[in-house]
Amino acid sequence: MNIALIAHDSKKELMVQFCIAYCGVLSKHNLCATGTTGKMVAEATGLSVQRYLSGSQGGDQQISARISCNEIDLLLFFRDPISAKPHEPNEANLMRLCDVHNIPVATNIATAEALIHALERGDLDWRDIVNPSAPM
Repeated sequence: MNIALIAHDSKKELMVQFCIAYCGVLSKHNLCATGTTGKMVAEATGLSVQRYLSGSQGGDQQISARISCNEIDLLLFFRDPISAKPHEPNEANLMRLCDVHNIPVATNIATAEALIHALERGDLDWRDIVNPSAPM
């Protein structure tokens, strides 16, 4: 599976800790991330992470484009719901695209853990049922 990682500044360390904890599961999949998040995760875990631009420079839009092309299967987006972000319209579009393309999304640690455990059990092979022609 292709898994995208995005984290607001105040949630980057949480994303790193999550990836350290679930490194064994994540290592079996293709990871991509926005710039700084990807760098921090790769350095802390040794995982291979394809990095895009930082979110504020369009990295979230690059991931949105991959979602639109059915190239992302799961999004882990650790958001800071308290602080306003200047690129929030891009984030709303990202979430809309996940809904349009039936991409599971975790915006907090609790949901991320539920999704990662489902991934580990093989419960997220839902694309075979929903869209058998979708690329994996």
